Amino acid sequence: MLTGRDEPALVRIEAVAEEEGEALQLSAPGMHDLHVSRHALCVEQPAKVWRDEFIAHGGYSPANAWLSQFLGRSAQLLHIGEQSTRHSEKRPHLQLSFADAYPLLLLNTASLDELNARVGREMSAERFRPNLVVSGAEAFVEDSWHRLRIGDVTFVVEKPCERCAFTTVDPVTGELSTDQEPLRTLAKFRKQPGGVMFCMNLRAENEGELSVGMPVEILD
Repeated sequence: MLTGRDEPALVRIEAVAEEEGEALQLSAPGMHDLHVSRHALCVEQPAKVWRDEFIAHGGYSPANAWLSQFLGRSAQLLHIGEQSTRHSEKRPHLQLSFADAYPLLLLNTASLDELNARVGREMSAERFRPNLVVSGAEAFVEDSWHRLRIGDVTFVVEKPCERCAFTTVDPVTGELSTDQEPLRTLAKFRKQPGGVMFCMNLRAENEGELSVGMPVEILD
């Protein structure tokens, strides 16, 4: 697998879902835009994320050539498929995509504000790659959350998210912070036995549709 940890230039690739999720539009500086139909990724092939080995779908040579040219190394585009064959070790019934470990990541804007105040400059939410962004709560109160509801969907808070050097990559330029921020500041007040923690890993207990502005109800 390739991530921004070892290939910071990945953050400069913009991927936009089109045709109700049936296609992907890729764009990057100095590259022509590339339209990729989901159906073009039809060749089964092995994939690996950390220790998880599973079957994904690829085989679209124009996308592979596009990515390889931009990154300056061999790369290929894979699709998880209609049904993921990757499952959580702790919960075998839970299907995963290409995510590091958990399906969803929640960021509390008040916690980000406190971090920014300690760093002394703004660190955008995009550095932390959250799926869910909530506001109106106190800073780091999410540490005490166990279950919550947004709309008709309930979520279980699995654990805090251990942060790595990827947070020091500027999400716009792909450049590394020369002062190792925000990881350096986080290490001063968010270091736990499992690592430096910021944001919370979640999983959904049921299906539903979310939209911006929905209220968040803390259940436990």
